[in-house]
Amino acid sequence: MPVLLAFAGCMIGPNYQRPKVSVSPNWGETGDQRVSTESTTYRDWWRAFNDPVLDRLVARAYRDNLTLRQAGVRVLQARAQLGIAVGEVFPQTQQAIGSVEYYRTSDRAATAAAFKGSAAYWQSQIGAQATWELDFWGRIRRGIESADASLLATLADYDSTLVTLTADVANTYIALRTAEERIRIARENVDIQEQTLKIVEARFTYGTVTQLDVEQARTALFNTLATLPTLETQRRQATDSLSVLLGMPPNDLSDLLSGPSTIPVSPPQVIVGIPADLLRRRPDIRSAELQAVAQSAQIGVAKADLLPAFSLIGNLVLLSTDLGTFKLSDMFRWGSRQVQIGPSVQWNILNYGQITNNVRVQDAYFQQLLLAYQRSVLSAQQDVEDNLAAFLRSQDRADLLAKSVTSSRTAVDLAVLQYREGVTDFTTVLTT
Repeated sequence: MPVLLAFAGCMIGPNYQRPKVSVSPNWGETGDQRVSTESTTYRDWWRAFNDPVLDRLVARAYRDNLTLRQAGVRVLQARAQLGIAVGEVFPQTQQAIGSVEYYRTSDRAATAAAFKGSAAYWQSQIGAQATWELDFWGRIRRGIESADASLLATLADYDSTLVTLTADVANTYIALRTAEERIRIARENVDIQEQTLKIVEARFTYGTVTQLDVEQARTALFNTLATLPTLETQRRQATDSLSVLLGMPPNDLSDLLSGPSTIPVSPPQVIVGIPADLLRRRPDIRSAELQAVAQSAQIGVAKADLLPAFSLIGNLVLLSTDLGTFKLSDMFRWGSRQVQIGPSVQWNILNYGQITNNVRVQDAYFQQLLLAYQRSVLSAQQDVEDNLAAFLRSQDRADLLAKSVTSSRTAVDLAVLQYREGVTDFTTVLTT
C-alpha cells in the first residue's frame, strides 16, 4: 500500500506544447498613416461611431440575444462537466445498504437440518461499502485537465459569439441607416424629377420641346420611383434582422431607433495592433488551441487504460440471522459485524488491441485539432489583411465619390440652366 501511494503522483500521457505557427511580423498596410499598430484592448469598438442608437442596440442584444444565451448555457454545461471530473478524485463508489428478508425453505432442503427442524428464518443486514480508485497513472487528473481546458474553450466560444453578435448588430444597423438614406435621396430625386417634368410639359405646351422630351422626363421619374420598393424591402429586411438579433420577433423598432438617423461613420484611423496580438485577442484562436489542449489530456486518459488500475475496497456490514421471529436488536450487536478492506487491481490484459487503437484514435484527433489551430491563425491573419485592405480602399473610394458628387451637382445645375435657356436639349440633362 505505501508503494501505491508513493507512485500516485505519476501522470501518463503527453503534456501539451504549443505548436509553431507562422505569424507575419507586420501587416501589409502598416505603412499607411490610417493604420495604427498600437497594442491596446479595444473591447467597445462600436462606440467609435459615436452613435447612441447603436449603443442601445448592442446593449439590448447582449441582454436578450438567443444565440448568446445559448452559448452561456454551454458554459454552464462545461462547468458542470468539470465538476463531474473533479468528483472522480474522491471515492467513486459510496453506497449504504440495508435489507430485511424472510426465508422459508423446504423441509427436505439441506439447510433445514441446520435450524433443528425449523425451515423459516429472518436475515437482515445494514452497512456501507466504498471503492476508491487510486489515481496511480494520472487518469483522473488528465480527465480534470481535459475538462478544465474544455471549459476555457467554451468561454472563448462565448467571447467569439459576443464578437460576432456585436459585428452583426453594427453591420445590420448600418445597412438599415444606409437603406433609409438611399430612400431619402430617391425621394428627393423624385421631387426634382417631378419639377423637371412640369417644366418640360410646360415647354411642350408652348411648342419649344418635342413629345420625346416629355416621355424621357417621365421615364426618368418612373425609373426613380421603381427603386423605392426595392429600397423599402431592404429597410424592412434590415429591421427584421435587427429584431431577431435583439431576441425579438420581427417588429417595429421605432422606440429603439429613435435618435440620429444618419449613417454611422468610422473613425479615420483603425487600430489593428500587430499580427502576434491575434494569438491573445482572437477568441476563435484561443478556442481552437484550448480544444487541442483538452484533447491532449484525453490521450493520457486513453493510455492509462493500458496499465492496471489500483483501488481500495472497504465494506462494513452488520449481519444477523434470526429463527422464527425477527429481532432488530440482534443486528446491532458488535459481534454481528462483517468487515472487508483491502486493495484491488483490475487490468484489461486481453484487450490491448482495442485500447491501443483507442490511444491512436485520440492522438489522431489531437493532431487534427493542432492543424485546425494552425489554420485558424493563418485564417485570422488573412481576415485582418483582407478587411484592412477593404477598409482603406473603401475610404479612398469614398473620398473620390465625394469629389464626384460635388462635380456632378455643378454639372446638373449647369445642364438644367442651359436647358431652360434653350442652349442644350433634354438628353443632356438626363445624362448629366
